[in-house]
Amino acid sequence: MVQFESQAEERPVSGWAIGGMTFAATIMLMIGVFQAIAGLVAIFDDQFYVVGRNYTFEFDVTVWGWIHLILGIGLAIAGYGLFTRATWAGVVAMVLAVLSGIANFFFIPYYPVWSLLIIALDVWVIWALTRPDALRS
Repeated sequence: MVQFESQAEERPVSGWAIGGMTFAATIMLMIGVFQAIAGLVAIFDDQFYVVGRNYTFEFDVTVWGWIHLILGIGLAIAGYGLFTRATWAGVVAMVLAVLSGIANFFFIPYYPVWSLLIIALDVWVIWALTRPDALRS
């Protein structure tokens, strides 16, 4: 009796891919905590972030606080999901990293160095998640 393999033999996931996923998960947790702290600061102290006059995308600082807090919680959950290798975590992490980068782009006039740092970390996470085999179980 002849048996046929139902699937082609899978190659093992490389150490670089696993390292990239671990890196992305760690950075996602950090970004989530950073975003949540920035959000709480804006919610508790409206005078901490100050923007110059005539900024096109001017929102109340409390609105920015809630945006950052919600994004931070989502990013931290996605980072935890990456550690557990949950299938939903990779796509959710990339979407949230993009949203975080966009939100921080508009937040640059309020806190420029912090926003640019978070944007750079978001880009780094997206890069780590898009490496070959990074999201393969």
